[in-house]
Amino acid sequence: MTERGSAAAQMLGGFADKLVSLTDEVLFADVWERPDLAARDRSLITIAALVAGGNTEQLPFHLNLGAQNGLTEKEIVEAITHLAFYTGWPRAMSAITSAKDTFQIDESAEGEPA
Repeated sequence: MTERGSAAAQMLGGFADKLVSLTDEVLFADVWERPDLAARDRSLITIAALVAGGNTEQLPFHLNLGAQNGLTEKEIVEAITHLAFYTGWPRAMSAITSAKDTFQIDESAEGEPA
């Protein structure tokens, strides 16, 4: 979370407060923190589920979270490539385009002075 609140709060606060609360307090503060599955694995599973469901609008957030949780760009690209054969080519192509855009934005931002 940032000074301004979670990503969900920034996006939906004041409009869908219960959804923000469930996202922050149940999904991320409880489910994501359960000890029997590492955050890295949860990220890989979540990315795979988003690709499988064709939910590319949620991918940039989870691609970045996956990287924070230890997934490499190569691992994410490989996972999406693998998923193409199980989820469908169009979904994988949409997901890989989202990944490319997400990682290129992050890489270009790294070269800028703070």
